[in-house]
Amino acid sequence: MTPTLALVPALDLLDLVRIVGGLVLLVVGGELLVSGASSIARRLGMSTLVVGLTIVSVATSAPELAVSVDAVLQGQPDLAVGNIVGSNTANALLVVGLAALVAPLAVQRRLLRLDLPFMVFLGVAFLALSLDGHLSPIDGLILIACFVAHVVITVVVGRRDAATEAEQPGEASEPDEAGETDEDEPLPLPKAILWLVLGLAGLVVGANVLVTGAIGIATAFGVSGLVIGLTIVAVGTSLPEIVSSISAARRGDPGLVLGNVVGSNIANLGLVLGLPALLPAPGDAPAGIPVPGAVIALDAPLMLAAMAALLPVAFTGYVIARWEGAAFVVLYAAYVAYVVLAASEHDALEGFTLVMAGFVLPLLAVVAVGLVAFEFGVRRGRALADAKPGDHPGEAPRESRTRRTD
Repeated sequence: MTPTLALVPALDLLDLVRIVGGLVLLVVGGELLVSGASSIARRLGMSTLVVGLTIVSVATSAPELAVSVDAVLQGQPDLAVGNIVGSNTANALLVVGLAALVAPLAVQRRLLRLDLPFMVFLGVAFLALSLDGHLSPIDGLILIACFVAHVVITVVVGRRDAATEAEQPGEASEPDEAGETDEDEPLPLPKAILWLVLGLAGLVVGANVLVTGAIGIATAFGVSGLVIGLTIVAVGTSLPEIVSSISAARRGDPGLVLGNVVGSNIANLGLVLGLPALLPAPGDAPAGIPVPGAVIALDAPLMLAAMAALLPVAFTGYVIARWEGAAFVVLYAAYVAYVVLAASEHDALEGFTLVMAGFVLPLLAVVAVGLVAFEFGVRRGRALADAKPGDHPGEAPRESRTRRTD
């Protein structure tokens, strides 16, 4: 009896060590990959804007990609889907919320016009493709095509903006959405390639160790891989975004925070979900990724709502204030609490659900609608006050609009 009782805690402790070690390897590997990939891209002549919205966002999604591919190959598709949905929810609520608590986040017009709506669109596409309970290889190709389309649009818009800036001499060099200035020097090419290889190796090894530990803990506690993916693995693979976003907020670089979060979510939905759907399933299972009914019914809609919530919050004054960041963090904590209570079938689940659905969420919706309506009124008043003879009566002069949105 005694050896058996002693063996179970040892196994649980070993799985915990695997998870912690895997997360450390993922974070270190992700940082090395970001540094190496960004330097190589800039050595090849790519602009820092394009690097920030493509290379960096994809690189910070590399932990999710490594974990998802490894989970599918090990026959744990629930863990892969939970990892992506949970990571996107954590990015939209936890990462943005924590960064806004450090410093209010100013929102650039480009994010509101293009990237945020595209992120929400891709979330809707994922949910629509998942309604049959399965992401087929064709669905994966559709998601990848959407991701590639966003990359192409980003490159085209980036080149156009770079050409526009080149035609306006005399302006000081400012940090762009990648958080870098023109004076920042990339790594030497040999060192950048070494960092890239080491980062990829760290991601592969870390993902394998993390998935093994997560499966062990899920088995020991009788919890599904989906729950582990939505909570522990999701937060763990979002650590690069958390660390980089808090650091960027402290440096006064809000563009990097929101650009990284939005770009990472787009990469997660398009690339990280699309590629594993192309892999052959183990055994006699059909190719693709099965999507659990709980994800379709609850987790994916909540992820979509969390991403869509960035639109009105960012629109109100083009700033995400500290209190809005605090609300995001509280909402994420409530979401994790619900997932844990539902998984354990706790007695408090019914009362918790009643309070959240009947009071907290409707109150937040009313506040959001009120803020948007107030912002519309404020902008219209400013436009009428600033309008000059000959201007459109409902539109502010170009100089005033630029000043408020930059």
